[in-house]
Amino acid sequence: MTPIASGLAAGLVQSVDWPAVAPPTIAAVAGLVVLVADLFLPERRKPLLGWLAITGLLLAGLSLLPLLHGDRSTFCVGSGGAEACSYTADAFTLVIQLLVLGGALLTALLSVSGIKDLRLPAGEFWFLLLSSASGAALLPASRDLATLVVALEVASLPAFALVGLRRESRLSSEAALKFFLSSVTATAVMLLGVSFVYATTGSLHLSRIADGLTHVDPRFDTLAQTGVVLTLVGFAFKTAAVPFHFWVPDTYVGAPIPVAAYLSVVGKAVGFSGLILVTLLAFPSYDDVWGPAIAVLAALTMTAGNVAALRQRPERAHSAVRLLAWSSVGQAGYLLVPIAAAGYAGSAGDASQAIGSTVAYALMYAAVNLGAFAVVALVARTHATGRITDYRGLYAARPAAALALGFFLLCLAGLPPGIIGLFAKVTVFSTAVHAGLGWLAVVMALNVVIALYYYLQWTAVLFRAPEPAGAATVTPVPATAPLTAAIGLAAVLGIALSGAPQLVLRFASGALL
Repeated sequence: MTPIASGLAAGLVQSVDWPAVAPPTIAAVAGLVVLVADLFLPERRKPLLGWLAITGLLLAGLSLLPLLHGDRSTFCVGSGGAEACSYTADAFTLVIQLLVLGGALLTALLSVSGIKDLRLPAGEFWFLLLSSASGAALLPASRDLATLVVALEVASLPAFALVGLRRESRLSSEAALKFFLSSVTATAVMLLGVSFVYATTGSLHLSRIADGLTHVDPRFDTLAQTGVVLTLVGFAFKTAAVPFHFWVPDTYVGAPIPVAAYLSVVGKAVGFSGLILVTLLAFPSYDDVWGPAIAVLAALTMTAGNVAALRQRPERAHSAVRLLAWSSVGQAGYLLVPIAAAGYAGSAGDASQAIGSTVAYALMYAAVNLGAFAVVALVARTHATGRITDYRGLYAARPAAALALGFFLLCLAGLPPGIIGLFAKVTVFSTAVHAGLGWLAVVMALNVVIALYYYLQWTAVLFRAPEPAGAATVTPVPATAPLTAAIGLAAVLGIALSGAPQLVLRFASGALL
């Protein structure tokens, strides 16, 4: 081999930093182990698959610990100052991976009993959940558009199957189809945007795209702006931002409750982390394009979500999950506010502080929203219709579950004793004011007031006297240990965060970009 050929071959050899890529890799390997084990385990021992999945998620979470002592990158090209990497395990990556893997773990605890109750195929369920979690853990570490798109699809494609896994349910099949068609359309639009960005800059790495967009040929400026907007559309769909939100209520209602909980937290984490990466790392020079656009999306999203949640009738079937679905759309609007504010930031430090508000809010939302879904899963074991009116008398039947759900709802509303919810909303509000988005802060304040009504209405139902004798009431049902653990963990997290809310913001702000 000639010296030139030898040099080229050496440049193509990649040394993989295995500890850096361990979190998504362990989740993926655990999924393969579950899939193979499913072939050999008899039916009566299928519950072991759930514990294998939980063990895999715990190991993936523990693999974050060695990465706390500095940024690590792998799959890099170039050298010196021109080096660009496709995978970076920095502080931002670790925070989002912690959120994703923690959310998947709580979902797994919810699912251990839910699989048997809903007669879901255990092997397929756990394989799909772990596959989706591995893609979601990969996305925040991605530093080029190709890896971002692949990670987004690895997180999304198994989720379509999870939504439609109740094969005998018409609602489940319809929800999966709507989710699939909407997502595929959004992905196609995003890929078109990515191709425009690549045609303009000649690179897919986020850092090189940022450099390329700072000196775009005037003849290609319109193409570059179109590429930026279309790329953001795909992530806006994942965040359930209006007008890309129409799939949310039907998908949550048709999906098994643990899957709806997973989509509400981990699905949003995927969308928001991707949105943060492309806006701040790839498109900072186009903040005059995406900043106002995301501000308008935030206002529309929080307003549409809260107004729709306000209109839900408590006696309607599936009203509990449907209200949480529309509530998640409203919460997505709040999460978009700091990202919009980052577009108006005067410095990189201000932008990082603004994004820290989004991450802090996401951490709070993940804990309490998964807790709320856990209580909904508990009540659904007795009342399959899932109406809010079914929760009347829950305190008399199950005081601990009622108190937990009441606390979770107050956190989402931003009222004491849910101090973490109040703190998160005040932080997001102040971020908008600091960025000069006073009109957006006013819209947010009005929406917070609207949301108080439906959160407090549901909370009040929990503590009303039970229905008269002979009427349908919430009665005690056996609560499995994993379901109880999920509710307990979410409640402990919410209480701990409410006791020291400033730690969340400090942790999130110190972790960013």
